[in-house]
Amino acid sequence: MSVRVAVIYYSATGNVHQLAQSVAEGAAATDAEVRLRRVAELAPDDAINSNPVWRAHVDATKDQVPEATIEDLEWATAYAFGTPTRFGNVSAQLKQFIDQTGKQWQAGVFHNKPVTSFTSAMNRHGGQESTILSLNNVFYHWGCIIVPPGYTDPLLFAAGGNPYGTSWPSGGGEGPDGSTLAAAHYQGRHLADIATRLRG
Repeated sequence: MSVRVAVIYYSATGNVHQLAQSVAEGAAATDAEVRLRRVAELAPDDAINSNPVWRAHVDATKDQVPEATIEDLEWATAYAFGTPTRFGNVSAQLKQFIDQTGKQWQAGVFHNKPVTSFTSAMNRHGGQESTILSLNNVFYHWGCIIVPPGYTDPLLFAAGGNPYGTSWPSGGGEGPDGSTLAAAHYQGRHLADIATRLRG
């Protein structure tokens, strides 16, 4: 049986969505089964409508990417989580999804499953590393095995050399560049490879 990877993310304007797609494609390149899932949008319409890019992304993905469920977590043997930074922390949307997992945590659903994470912030020093470290706090409690990309492939340096997880400074207004998407693809492949090794 192949490993099963759940790529679960929140994205407002699409940057984390693009990273998530590349992570999913990287995992799938190892013949892993992959579910790409977005968590529910919690922001009110007036907030979303105040940013045309946010509105466009919500409308474009609501029927394209299925909404994440707890069953996706139970199904998976490995996880990749993505979120934009919110003051150096996890977005409320992803945190709300994670906060529903108490029953699964108590049942040991997450024990010894490999997990990795990725993020995007407006600025290069806008809290990208601290956001990933904040997500790691959840994974410690879950009993997961954290799988960072580290410095395990030269292509990671072209994407900024973040050993914690792929990250994209979005301040230029454009989506992730090719080197960053390549790093995300590698991160997904690396996660699936580690998951396969752990299965023996």
